[in-house]
Amino acid sequence: MDFSFTEEQTLLRNSVQKFIQDRYDFDTRRKVARSEAGWRPEIWKQFAELGLLGAAIPEDFGGLGGGPVETMIIMEEFGRGLVIEPFLSTAVICANAVRHEGSKMQKEQWLPAIANGDAIVAFAFAEPQGRYNLADLTTTAKKSGDGFTLSGQKAVVIGAPFSNYLLVTARTSGGQRDTNGITLFGIPKDTKGISLRDYPTVDGLRASEVTFENVSVSKDFVVGEVDNGLPLIERVVDEAIAALAAEATGGMKVLLDTTVEYSKTRKQFGTPIGKFQVLQHRMVDMFMNYEQSVSITYMVTLKLEEEAKERAKAASAAKVQIGKAGRFIGQQAVQIHGGMGMTDELNVGHYFKRLTMIDTQFGNIDHHLKRYAALSGQD
Repeated sequence: MDFSFTEEQTLLRNSVQKFIQDRYDFDTRRKVARSEAGWRPEIWKQFAELGLLGAAIPEDFGGLGGGPVETMIIMEEFGRGLVIEPFLSTAVICANAVRHEGSKMQKEQWLPAIANGDAIVAFAFAEPQGRYNLADLTTTAKKSGDGFTLSGQKAVVIGAPFSNYLLVTARTSGGQRDTNGITLFGIPKDTKGISLRDYPTVDGLRASEVTFENVSVSKDFVVGEVDNGLPLIERVVDEAIAALAAEATGGMKVLLDTTVEYSKTRKQFGTPIGKFQVLQHRMVDMFMNYEQSVSITYMVTLKLEEEAKERAKAASAAKVQIGKAGRFIGQQAVQIHGGMGMTDELNVGHYFKRLTMIDTQFGNIDHHLKRYAALSGQD
């Protein structure tokens, strides 16, 4: 299989790489993460000007007309820069949900607004009792006239403090864990009855606990089918997992390169520690884990357009590999750097924290091992 990139894709990578190098050095990122705002709106606008927010949006709606490979390229470079801005929830999850099953009106309104940077979206799907089960929902949307009344709570809604829209999963019928009866809504964040409690996450991002109290929602805000939203939600989550895998490989590469370079300059007993065979073996294992992660990221990216079962198996396989490799590479990088590996001033600990959070986002290793086994046991 040919894994070479087109000329346009190579130019895209070079463009993002240069932008990250020029505008997203580690010290600047650390200051922004600690600031009251927690992000830079001007950077978001520059993402739009570079075409990054519309990379996977059709040209008819103001995008570049790319697809999963373009998203993978961008996310990998964002992983190298530890980018804070909510690209995943906006330009991947929401854009794909609307692109796949949005109405004509939603596509005309949402997709150009995402591409030009006006629409910033947070994905409100997780609930305290749900663990990683996308169908375990206590948030309800009950029919009310021509629309719905939404009530409930969502936890760890990443990017919500910056957003002006929320993409919300809610139960419109059935029992708490039924796979049927789930609907996806795109709602303006300033709608009456929505309240947020914002906080920083351990990896430098920002999230919110979001409460919905009798929020009136128009039927025009429904994305996809009423009561049959789970297949769409699972699809966009699998696409998000592929994007996260690419982000993780970017972070792993920085940890690998930083550790190898450090081993050449740090001396013990008058000898660079990179000369010690036991550390050489560790760094070889780090390299192998990284290369395996790159391979499985390519695999899941190329399988996103396949039928649901194959796509889901690929996503779960990637999540397991990325989780294991991220943990191993992060731990080895910290240990080889010694005590300074977890200091706030050094970038190593920050990359390790981000890889740890990626492991838990949309399901950890154990969850996806079980999901893969269940999918493999189906006829």
